[in-house]
Amino acid sequence: MKPTLVVLAAGMGSRYGSLKQMDGVGPSGEAIIDYSIYDAIRAGFGKVVFVIRHAFEKEFREIFSAERFGGKVKVEFVFQELDYLPEGFKVPEGRVKPWGTNHAVMMAKDVVNEPFAVINSDDFYGREGYEVLADYLRSVDGQKGKYSMVGYNLKNTLSEFGSVSRGECSVNAKGNLVSIVERTAIERLKEDVTCACGKTLKAGTVAYKDTEGFHPIDENTPVSMNLFGFTPDFFEESEILFKKFLSDPAVMANPKAEFFIPLCANQLINSGKVELKVLNSAAKWFGVTYKEDRPDTVAKIQALVDAGVYPANLWK
Repeated sequence: MKPTLVVLAAGMGSRYGSLKQMDGVGPSGEAIIDYSIYDAIRAGFGKVVFVIRHAFEKEFREIFSAERFGGKVKVEFVFQELDYLPEGFKVPEGRVKPWGTNHAVMMAKDVVNEPFAVINSDDFYGREGYEVLADYLRSVDGQKGKYSMVGYNLKNTLSEFGSVSRGECSVNAKGNLVSIVERTAIERLKEDVTCACGKTLKAGTVAYKDTEGFHPIDENTPVSMNLFGFTPDFFEESEILFKKFLSDPAVMANPKAEFFIPLCANQLINSGKVELKVLNSAAKWFGVTYKEDRPDTVAKIQALVDAGVYPANLWK
C-alpha cells in the first residue's frame, strides 16, 4: 500500500499577498510544493491530491500537472469553496472567509481510500517528516482511528517577520496526543509587552495573543504544522463534527469561525474513538508566511542543494 498526500493549497495567501503556492523559490524555479512532493515520492507516497479553488484552477493545473513530476506519482485535483456545505446548511450572509483546514481535507473524500497525510502548501517540512509519517501510515493500513502527526519544536517554526498560527500540543507518556489548541498569533516579541496576567513579558519571549492579550509559551513546546496522518474513516468522522460545528448559532454568527484540523482531532481524541500518535522531528520549519520570509527560504533551499540533499533541478 502506498499512502496518499493531500496538499492544502486553496488559501490565497492573504498575508503573503499572492498565490504563494506557485512562487518559485528553488534554483530552477521550484515551489515549496515541489520539494514536498519530491520528499513524499522518496518516502513512498503514491498519489498527490491538491485541494485548490476554481478561481485559480487553470494556472495551478498548468504548473502542477502529473507530467511535471515525470509520472512518478498520480495527481488529483479537488476544490474547496465557501458554499460546499452539507445538505441543509447555507453560507451565512456576509461570510467570505473559507471554513478552515479540516473543511479543506473533507473535499478529498471521493478520491482517497487509503491512509493519507495532510500538509500545508507553503510549509517546508523536511525529508524526515515524510519518511516517519509514511512508515506509520503503512503500518495502520486497513485499521480505523489510527491517526498521527509530526511534531516540531515551536522555536523551530517561527517567522522573523510576524506572528504565525500553530497547534500547541500536549503529549502523554505513550507518545499520544492528549490535546491540541490552535494558537493563531504566536511570535517572538520584539519589544517588552504587558502580559494578560499584568506582568511584563521581555523582548525575546515567545508568546501568543488572544482576545485577552499576550500569554507566554515555552519555545520548546511541541507544535503541529498541519503535517497529519489519517486513516480514511477520518472523512466520515469529520462530516459528523462539521455538521455539529455548523449547527452552533455562535459559529454561524461569527464570520471568522473556522473548522480547523486541531478542533476536529481534539474532539475525536476526547471521545475516545481514536488515538493520535505524535511522531517527533527535530527539523527546522521554514516557509513563506510573509513576503519577507522569501529571501531566507530561497537561501535555505540553496544551502540544501549545495549540500547535496536535493538536486539543482528536481524534475530534470
